[in-house]
Amino acid sequence: MDRRIFLGSAIALGGLALSGCATAPAAPKAPAAPLTLVDAFSGRSTGVGQFKVWLTGDERRFTARLNGTVTGKAGARRLTVVEDFVYEDGDKNRLTWVFDELGAGRWTGKREDTVGMAEVIEEDGVIRLTYTADFVSPTGTTRLGFSDVIYDAGAGMIVNDAIVTRWGLPVAKVTFKIQR
Repeated sequence: MDRRIFLGSAIALGGLALSGCATAPAAPKAPAAPLTLVDAFSGRSTGVGQFKVWLTGDERRFTARLNGTVTGKAGARRLTVVEDFVYEDGDKNRLTWVFDELGAGRWTGKREDTVGMAEVIEEDGVIRLTYTADFVSPTGTTRLGFSDVIYDAGAGMIVNDAIVTRWGLPVAKVTFKIQR
């Protein structure tokens, strides 16, 4: 069975079994240092991650190279982050985030697969990112919600933990560790 078909089916089933789980990851009690979107994603970095479906335990591992550039003046900056993913099965994908600063620790963003705008809040030393994206597989498109918390783990490591939802129910978790 194609891995994408399997993941899509597992995500759909997982939502039914996990309706009582949290829909947003917890922030660390004390991040190593306060973090902003620009601090986290400007410049070049690399990371490793995994997408894990709770019901089945199925996971998909990946590596990514990120390249972020900032333009504009503080309070009205634009951050563009190009993400080049390579999955353990050899699949490759490039996605590009474009974030626009609204001021007061708030941003909006868009990527090729997002539905509407992502919302970003920098608060209490962590970044919260929420968005909806369409996951495309050979069997069709699955709309998923993502609720991320991004924080400085120390020693040049930034962690992005995300809870993935389908129809508002938590179905999976993504962990992405970025080395700066």
